[in-house]
Amino acid sequence: MRIYRGRSVCSGIAIGKIYVCQRREQVVTRYQVQDTQAEVRRLHQAKERAQLQLSKLYQDALRQVGEADAAIFAMYQVILEDKEYIEAIEERIRSRSVNAEYAVAAISDNYVVQFSAMPDEYMRTRAADVKDVSERLLDALEGRVGQGIEMSEPMIILAQDLSPSETVQFDRSKVMSFVTLGGSATSHAAILARSMGIPALVGLSLRDGQEEAHALMESLHGKRAIVNGYTGELTVEPDEETVERMRQYQRKEQAKRKRLKSLKGKESVTLDGRRVPVCTNVGNRGGLELTLENDAEGIGLFRSEYLYLEKDAYPTEEEQFAVYKMVLEAMGERRVIIRTLDVGADKQADYLELVKEENPAMGLRGIRVSLTGQDVFRVQLRALLRAACHGRLAVMYPMITSLKEVRQVRKLVEEVKEELAREGVPFGEIEQGIMVETPAAAMISDLLAKEVDFFSIGTNDLSQYGMAIDRQNPSLEDFYDAHHTGILRMIAQTIQSAHKAGIWCGICGTKSLPCGRSG
Repeated sequence: MRIYRGRSVCSGIAIGKIYVCQRREQVVTRYQVQDTQAEVRRLHQAKERAQLQLSKLYQDALRQVGEADAAIFAMYQVILEDKEYIEAIEERIRSRSVNAEYAVAAISDNYVVQFSAMPDEYMRTRAADVKDVSERLLDALEGRVGQGIEMSEPMIILAQDLSPSETVQFDRSKVMSFVTLGGSATSHAAILARSMGIPALVGLSLRDGQEEAHALMESLHGKRAIVNGYTGELTVEPDEETVERMRQYQRKEQAKRKRLKSLKGKESVTLDGRRVPVCTNVGNRGGLELTLENDAEGIGLFRSEYLYLEKDAYPTEEEQFAVYKMVLEAMGERRVIIRTLDVGADKQADYLELVKEENPAMGLRGIRVSLTGQDVFRVQLRALLRAACHGRLAVMYPMITSLKEVRQVRKLVEEVKEELAREGVPFGEIEQGIMVETPAAAMISDLLAKEVDFFSIGTNDLSQYGMAIDRQNPSLEDFYDAHHTGILRMIAQTIQSAHKAGIWCGICGTKSLPCGRSG
């Protein structure tokens, strides 16, 4: 019995055989070409095939892990379209009369070296992204199509690290746990493990030397093991006593889940008697199924952008209306909060034609996109108002920073109502609220509370903007503090402003009820 230690990023116990996932090394041969222009055309044809593959991976990721974590594939598409990157490959083909595969590999190596040498940790991690994109381009050039790993039974995945492409292509029903030698709490394997509710370890320590670790990984393939997501341990070839002890833990877990299921249909009430409705965040149709299955008391955030990101053209009013109506009817009398289109330069489809920005988190995103493209926004508002006849609908506007924005939106809503009334189209009344996810909104929450029916605090972005920390950057984990006093004060101020104005306030899907009014 051997025990290896790593860092747990998702708790639980998994008992099964190890499947070692070793990344195939690309072997590229250099040869001379006579017709360099034909070789450049072959490069662009391969680029188009790679883009189609990335688009499919994006759609798969949307269904599996939601739009926020699928954004990596949108970024990959941006890299593949990068003018400087493609022109450098073209120049290498023309100037040295070499095959496209060799040119791609050479330019990729140059970029990886440049990024890896940068002092900023976040920029160093971009080297892996460029390498992943280049390998996909090489696959397209050589006619290879990425396939998911086939396993005959559920197994524990052990890898040096896992790229987004690899994690999305796994058959989730056959994955018991993820264990990686590299990675972090924000790695793609960790994200997928959390979405699947399976144990996962990162930073597993096998040996000091990379070659020794590589050889040891190979020797572990097919061996029985236990992943303990509570202690961060991988136990290989455990004795029967250890296996039985871990199975007892599993049985306790199952009993706990059974007890939780017994709470279905009951109100969420704290020990001191305060009712705090627990709602869900829904990023796709699968999220609605889980909401109903787990008997949530409402939908605290329905991300409408997935309707846009899953298509290659703007969704029509009828398409949106059908989805919103279906969700509202499924939820019955329970409140459904639908967030209007929340996209930005880091989260887009080609037809949106959003300009690539140096700092997309601070750029054209959220309500700014809707107010800039009001024709598209009006279509969504029409669909929402029409759907409001079929349930309890609340509409929420993202990335609000000023009173001016709220008033612009409310004016548009009234105009759309008048338009529907003139056309004789039935529509319902809606609650209108905002996301409080910027320090600016938190600081003027007392003023904003007078203009809306509710708040929903977006703690992820509020923390990111409040601490000036990119929460996707693993090198900043030691600096990121989810309970930072400044963030807690902004949250408290926002809730107090809401209660003083007699409106309710939600946090990550959980509502804090105002004094003197039911939620």
